Amino acid sequence: MAQSTDQVVDQVAQLNAARNLVLGDAALYPRIVSGILPIVGANARLELRRWGADFLAETFASPMLPTAQKQQLAPGVLQTIQEILGLPETDTAVLSSLVQTSASLYPLIFRHIVNHPEDNKTWETMNAIKQDILRKMDSFPCPVKICCIKFLQRVVQVQTPGLIADPRRPDQNETSLAVVPRTHALLAIPHLEAESSGLLDRLLGVFQEETSDPLIVNATLNCLAPLIRTRQSIANKIILTVLEFYPAKHVLPPFTPAVLVSVKSMERTARALLVNVMKKNPSHPLVGKMQMYIERLMQSRLEVTDDASRKRGLPLEPTDGLDNAKRARLDALTPPLLNIPHLPPGPTSFNQLFTLTQDVGLSSFDVKQLPPDLVVKITVPLLSQVNQSMLTQAVDAIRNRYQTITKEQNLKRQQQLAAAAAAADEDDDYEPDYDPMDVGENISEEATTVAAEVADLQHDLVSLGPFVLPQPPPLTEEEAGDVGRSAVARVFGMIDAADSTPSPAQSKSQQQLGFSRLAGSTFDRDAWVVLLTRLATRSPAGLESGDKGKGESTLSRRQTTISDSIRETLYRYILEDFRARLNIGIIWLNEEWYNDRVRMKEAASERDDQGDEEPTVALYYDTWALRLLDGFLPYLDSRDIKVLVRFLSEIPEVTIPITRRVASLAKDPERVNLCVQALMYLIMFRPPAREMCLNTLEDVYQTYEESRPAAGKILAKWRPQALPTPVETVTNGAAEPAPAAPQAEVQAPVISM
Repeated sequence: MAQSTDQVVDQVAQLNAARNLVLGDAALYPRIVSGILPIVGANARLELRRWGADFLAETFASPMLPTAQKQQLAPGVLQTIQEILGLPETDTAVLSSLVQTSASLYPLIFRHIVNHPEDNKTWETMNAIKQDILRKMDSFPCPVKICCIKFLQRVVQVQTPGLIADPRRPDQNETSLAVVPRTHALLAIPHLEAESSGLLDRLLGVFQEETSDPLIVNATLNCLAPLIRTRQSIANKIILTVLEFYPAKHVLPPFTPAVLVSVKSMERTARALLVNVMKKNPSHPLVGKMQMYIERLMQSRLEVTDDASRKRGLPLEPTDGLDNAKRARLDALTPPLLNIPHLPPGPTSFNQLFTLTQDVGLSSFDVKQLPPDLVVKITVPLLSQVNQSMLTQAVDAIRNRYQTITKEQNLKRQQQLAAAAAAADEDDDYEPDYDPMDVGENISEEATTVAAEVADLQHDLVSLGPFVLPQPPPLTEEEAGDVGRSAVARVFGMIDAADSTPSPAQSKSQQQLGFSRLAGSTFDRDAWVVLLTRLATRSPAGLESGDKGKGESTLSRRQTTISDSIRETLYRYILEDFRARLNIGIIWLNEEWYNDRVRMKEAASERDDQGDEEPTVALYYDTWALRLLDGFLPYLDSRDIKVLVRFLSEIPEVTIPITRRVASLAKDPERVNLCVQALMYLIMFRPPAREMCLNTLEDVYQTYEESRPAAGKILAKWRPQALPTPVETVTNGAAEPAPAAPQAEVQAPVISM
C-alpha cells in the first residue's frame, strides 16, 4: 500500500509538471489532454481522478485555448466523463469539476453536431451525461448542486433561439437553436425547445418553494443574468418569476442573525440583477414593475424583522444595575457591601487617599520590597477574580474622598481670600514703605513653605527629567517634492469630497470679493479650487528674480516640482470631465491671468529701477489657455455651444491664437455652426475682441464654403465690405443693380449659465 501511495505521489508530481507546461504554452493542450485521459479515468485512484477532473474543467474554461481546438478535443473527453459519473462517486471536488466541464463542453458538442450530423455516437454520449446530471442533481451536495445550476443555464442558453449577428458567417454566430438547420438529422428543434422550456421551469422552481437555500437562490440569480441579456424570448418570463420572489417570505422563524444575513444576501442579489437589467435596457416594458419590486424588498424585510428588532424579551438573569428591592423580587443575591473607613483629620497623603482597608499589617506593608515580576504574577490573577460590585464600590469611595478633599481646599482658599480682602479694607488708609528686600524675603519664605508641603504630599512620586524628542533629519529635494505632490493629491481629494453647490451666502460673498477673497474662508469646492490655483500661480511669485547661475537651476527645479506639477494635475483633472469641471478651468485661467499682470507690473518697476536691464517674466496664461482649449475642442459636438461660449465669455482675455483654435472647428462640416455662433457671441458681447473675431470670421467665410450662409449674415451687419459685390441683372436692355435681399436678423445664441 505504501508503494502504491508513493507511485500516486510521483504521478501527481508529473501531472503538475504537465499542467505547468500547458499554462506556459497553450499549443500543448491537445497532446497533454490525450495523454492524461488513460491515467485519470474511472479505474484510477481518487487523487488522480480529482486531479484529472480539475484539469479538464480548467482546460475547457481557459481563454488561452482557442474555441476551434476545444471543439476538436471535446468528443474525446466525453467517454471518460461518462465513466466517472457512472461510478458511485461521492467526492465533492470530482463531481463539481466534472459538472463544470460538462457545462463548458455542451455548447462545443452542440456546435460539433450541427456541423457533423453523422456523428451520432458523440451526441448520444453527451445526452447520457446530461440525463445523468439532471437525474442526480437533487441528491448532490450543495457545492455540486451550484455547478449543476450553471450546467442547466448553459443547456437552456444553447437550446433557445438566439440572435444572428451575421447570416453570411454562421461560424461566428453564438451557439443556439438559430444555427441549427431545419432538416438536421439528429437535432429536432421542437424537441430541443420543449426540453429547454422544462429545464428553465426547473431552474426557476427554486423561487416557488416554501423554504429556499440562500446559496442555491443566489447561484440561480447570478446565472439568470446571461439568459436575460442574450435570450429575449424567455427574458420576460424570467423577470416576472423573479418579481414574484420575496426572500423574507421563504425563510422560517426564528429570525436569527444568520437567517437575517441570508435574507439580506438574497435581496441584494435580486436587486443587483434587476438594476443591471434596467441599466442595460432603460426602455424595458417592465421597468416600472422592477422599481416597485426593489422598493417592496426593503419594506418586506422590515415587516418580517419588526418583532425581532423592536421588541426585547425579559432578562434571563438580574443585572448589576438593579436595586435591592428588584433583586428581592427576582431572587437575586445582594452583593456584599464594602466597609469604607473615614479619612483621618489633617492633611491627606496619596497613601491615605487610596487605602480602603483597616488591616494595620496590609496598610503598613511596603510593596516596593517585592520585585516587579513577582508583583505582575500576583496582580494578574487577582484582577481576574475581582468582584465587579466591590470594585465599583471602591472606585466610588475614592472618587467621593477626592471630591470631598477638593471641596474643603476650595472652601479654605475662599475663606483666606475673603479674610485678606477684609484686612485690606480695614487698613486702606495705611500705606507702608515699599522695600524690595522685604518682598524678596517674603517671596522666598512662601516658596520654601509651598515646596516643603508639595514634597510632603508627593514623597511617593518619582520625578522624571524632561524628555525632548530628537530633531528630524532635513528633507532632500526629492523627499520635499514627494511630500508636496502628496499634499496636492489630498487637496484634490478634498475637491471631490466637498459639496459642489455652496450655500448662497458663500457664493454671494465670493462674487463680491473677487480676487481679494480668502481661499480658506469657506470649506466648499470653490475654496479648495482657489487654494490649488493660488498654490500654482502665486506661490513662486518673486522667485524668478533671484541670483543667476547655480541658484537659478535650483529654483527652476523647485518651481517645476511645485507649480508646474499642480498645473499638470489641474489640467488632467479638468479634462477628465470638462463639461462638469469647466468652472474650475475658468477660475484657474483667471488666477493665471491676474498673476501674469501682477508679475509684469513688478517687472516694469524693476526695469525702471535698474535702467537698461530688462528682467524676463515667464507668462503662463496664454500657454495653459491654449492647452486647455486644445484638450477639449476635439470632443465638442454641435450641441456643446453652451460649453464653448461660456468658456470664451468668462476667460479674462481672448487672443488671436484662441480665435484660431475656434476657427479650426469649421474644418468639420457638422461643427461649422458651433464655430460661427461662438465667434458671433464674442463679436456682440466682447468689444475688445471684436476686430480679431471679425477677422477670424472673415477667414472662415473665405476658406470654408459650408460656413458662408451663417457667416454671411453676421458679416453683412458688422463688416459688409468683406462680402462680394452683388451680381447685376439686365432688365429691358439696360443694366440695373439687383435688388438687395432683405437683411436677416442676427441673434446671439441664448446661453443659460
